[in-house]
Amino acid sequence: MYIISTKAMLNKAQQEGYAVPAFNIHNLETLQVVVETAAELRSPLIVAGTPGTFSYAGTGNIVAIAGDLAKAFNQPLAIHLDHHEQLADIESKVLSGVRSVMIDGSHHPFATNIELVKKVTDYCHRYDVSVEAELGRLGGQEDDLVVEGKDALYTNPEQAYEFVRQTGIDSLAVAIGTAHGLYAAEPKLDFDRLEEIRQRVNVPLVLHGASGLSADDIRRAISLGICKVNVATELKIAFSGALKSYLASHPDASDPRHYMVPAKVAMKEVVRKVIADCGCEGKL
Repeated sequence: MYIISTKAMLNKAQQEGYAVPAFNIHNLETLQVVVETAAELRSPLIVAGTPGTFSYAGTGNIVAIAGDLAKAFNQPLAIHLDHHEQLADIESKVLSGVRSVMIDGSHHPFATNIELVKKVTDYCHRYDVSVEAELGRLGGQEDDLVVEGKDALYTNPEQAYEFVRQTGIDSLAVAIGTAHGLYAAEPKLDFDRLEEIRQRVNVPLVLHGASGLSADDIRRAISLGICKVNVATELKIAFSGALKSYLASHPDASDPRHYMVPAKVAMKEVVRKVIADCGCEGKL
C-alpha cells in the first residue's frame, strides 16, 4: 500500500500549482536520504531508476527496500521507471510491483512513438500503473542514453495534443531546452513553447534535466504547467564530491558506515533545496 502510482499525486500538484520531485536513485544511501528527507518535510515523492539502475541494484531489491523505507517513515512513494524503452522489460517490472512507468519512444518517428506508447499504456492501465511518455528529445546523457546536441528536438505543441489524445498517457515529458547532465552554459528555456503546450494538453507536464537549473526557472516552469521535476546529476555530484573529500582527508577510513555519512548529508541538502524549489513541502 506504500508503493503507489504517480497519477493522483501529479493531478493534485496540477490542481494546486506545485511540482513533485523525482529523484534518480543509484544506491542504498540515495534511497535512504530521499525517503527520510521527504518524510521530514511531508513532501510527495517519486524515486526513479533508469534501466541501468535497475540492472545494477536488482528490481526486487529496489522494490523491497523502497517499500520497507516507505513503511518505516509512513511515506507513500512512487517507484518510477525512467527512460525505459522495451515493452517486455516494463511488463516484467510492473509485475514485480512498480506502479509508475516512463516509456521513452522519443527516438522513433511520431507514428511509431504513438504505437509503442499506446501498447505500454494499454498494458499498464490494466494494473492501475501510471504512464509518462516523452515527445521531443533532450540532449545530454542519462546513464547509457546519449543524445547529441544536434539530435535534440523541442516538443511540437500541435503534435503534443495528438500524442496525448491517441496514447492515453497520464503525463507528458516535454523538451523545452533542458538537457540531461550538467549544462556547459546557462540554459535558455523556451517558456513560450511550454505555455503553448499547456494550452493544448490537459495532462500533467514533466521537466527532465532539471539539475543545474535556477530556482527561478524551475518555479516559472511550474507556473506554466510543470508538475514533475526530474533530478539526477545534482545528487550524484553531491554524493561523490563529499565522499571523495572525506576519503582524501581520512586516507585510513575503511568503514562505509562512517565515510558514507558526509556523502548522505550532502545529498540531503540537495533534496531539501529541490523540494523547496518545487513548492511541495507539506503537500503529502
